Amino acid sequence: MKSFVHGLHYQNIRGDIYGGLTAGIVALPLALAFGVSSGAGPIAGIYGAIFVGFFAAMFGGTPAQVSGPTGPMTVVMAAVFTHYTSLYPNDPATGAALAFTVVMMGGVLQILFGIFKVGKYINLVPHPVTSGFMSGIGVIIILLQLGPLLGHASAGTPLKSITQFPDFINGALSQALYLGVIALLVVYLLPKKINKYIPSPLLALVVGTLAYLIFFKDSPVRILGDIPSGLPKPQLPAFEWSLIIDMFKSAMVLALLGTIDSLLTSLVADNITRTQHDSDKELIGQGIGNTFAGLFGGLPGAGATMRTVVNVRAGGATPISGMLHALVLLAIVLGAGGLAKYIPEAVLAGILIKVGTDIIDWGYLKKLHRAPITGVVIMFTVFFITVFIDLITAVGVGMVMASFLFLKRMTDMQIDSITAITEPNEEAPLNYDESKIIKQAKGRILLFHLKGPLSFGAAKGMVKMLAAFKEYDVLVLDLSDITTVDFTSSHALNDMISDTQYAQRHVCLVGAQPTVKQFFDKQGILCQLDVENIFDNRLNALKQAAKLLKETVINDDR
Repeated sequence: MKSFVHGLHYQNIRGDIYGGLTAGIVALPLALAFGVSSGAGPIAGIYGAIFVGFFAAMFGGTPAQVSGPTGPMTVVMAAVFTHYTSLYPNDPATGAALAFTVVMMGGVLQILFGIFKVGKYINLVPHPVTSGFMSGIGVIIILLQLGPLLGHASAGTPLKSITQFPDFINGALSQALYLGVIALLVVYLLPKKINKYIPSPLLALVVGTLAYLIFFKDSPVRILGDIPSGLPKPQLPAFEWSLIIDMFKSAMVLALLGTIDSLLTSLVADNITRTQHDSDKELIGQGIGNTFAGLFGGLPGAGATMRTVVNVRAGGATPISGMLHALVLLAIVLGAGGLAKYIPEAVLAGILIKVGTDIIDWGYLKKLHRAPITGVVIMFTVFFITVFIDLITAVGVGMVMASFLFLKRMTDMQIDSITAITEPNEEAPLNYDESKIIKQAKGRILLFHLKGPLSFGAAKGMVKMLAAFKEYDVLVLDLSDITTVDFTSSHALNDMISDTQYAQRHVCLVGAQPTVKQFFDKQGILCQLDVENIFDNRLNALKQAAKLLKETVINDDR
C-alpha cells in the first residue's frame, strides 16, 4: 500500500483525522459557492469536491494536499458550461452532458501530462505571468459576484458585470445586500483566534443563513433551493462530432489550468511541510479525480491552497486527510442536503469575494515600484487578457513575451562574451607567447574569441561585430570555449568565414570541441578551410596566422 499511495503512513493518524475533518468543513461553503458560480448548481460543486478530493489524494503526488473546485477552475467551468448549454437552449441536459464530458476529457489529458512527465515544465512559467494570471482570476471572481451580492443573477462575464453594474445598483435588493455584507464582515474581520477553530467561510454561511431565516424569509432574496441528496448516478460521455475540436480545446484549457493550479499549490505544500512532491504523479491523481468528477456531474478541481494550508495546520500530513475530507462532504450530502436549500446566494457571493481577493497576488502588486518594468508590463498584459479575453490566451501571450525577453537577455550576454583582439591587453585571454605574436602583427591579425553556448539570437550580432573590423589580414576564430551551437549560429559562422575569404583574407580555426566540430562537419563548414589552418591549440593557430601574414606581406611587395 505504501508503494501505491504516495506518502501514505499511519504514524500521524490523529492529525490526519483532525486535518481531514477541518478541511471538509472549510470546503463545504466553498464547494457550494463554486457550484452556484459555475452555473452547474451547488450540488455539482459538492460532487466535484468529493471525487477530485478523494482520488487526487489517493493517486496524487503531494501527500498533504487537499483538492477540489477552485476559483480559477470554476471560472473556466462557468464559461464551458454556459457555452455548451447555450448551444442547446431547448435541451439544456444535452449541453450539460457535453460540458461534463469536457471535464472528463480534461482529466484524461492531465493523466497523459503525468505519464509523459509534463509537470517539470510548469516550473518554467515566470512569476509575472502567474501573478497576472492569478490576479486576473481573482478579479473575475469578484466581478461575477457583484450581481448576486446585490440580489441579482450573475452577469455571466466580467465585461457584462461591469456594464450592468449601474443597473445592479439601481435595482439592488436591500435584504440581499444586508446578508452579503454580513458574510463579508465575517470572512474579513473574524479574529484569527476564532478562525482557528471555526473557519470564517463556514461561520459566514451559518450566520448569513440564520439571518435570512429569522429576518428575511418572506423577502424575494435568491436562495439555493432544493439540492439533490444521495449518491450521484454516473453518466457516460456524450459527444457531438461537429463540436469535437471545440470540446478538445475546452478540455485542454481545463487540463492546463488544472495542472498549473495544482502544481503551484503543491509548491506551497512543500514549503509548509518541508517535503518534496512528485509532479507527474500529482498530475495523474488530479486527472483521475477530474475524470470521475465529470463522470458523476461534478465540477473540475485542482489542488486548493487554502484547504491544503488548513489541513496541514490542523495536523494533516498524509493522503488520509485528503480522502477523509472528501468522505466528510459525502456524509453531509447524504445526511444534510435538505438544509442547504435555505442558503442565500448573496451570502455565497460574499464568501467568494473573499476568495477572489485572496487569489490576487498582493505581494507582487506591493513590489511594483521595485519590480523590473518588463516584468510589470508582462504582468499587466496577462492580467487584462485574463479578465477580458481568455485565460489560456493570457498565459500564451505572457509566455511569448517572457521568452522574447529571456532571449534578448541571453543574446546580449552571448554578444558581450565575444572578445575581438587586435592588440594585447590585460583583459585579453592570452599568454605571453600569444600576446607577443598579436603585438608583432600590429593589428593585422584579428583574434575573434567566442564563449559559452551560441544560439540563433546571437547570430546576427556576431556577423555585425566582425564586419566592424576592416584593417586585418588574418582572422583567427577561437572556438575553444564554445559549448554548443545551433543551426543558425553555425550558419552565421559559415558566413563569417566565407565573407572573410571573399575579402582575400586568411582564416584559421582553433579549439572546436568534439561535439561542435562534429556539427560543423555535418554543416560543411570545415571543408571551407585548409586542413593546415585548423588547430586544437591557440598558440599554434596564431603561429600559423603570423606565417600567413608574412606570406601576405611578401606577395604584396611583389
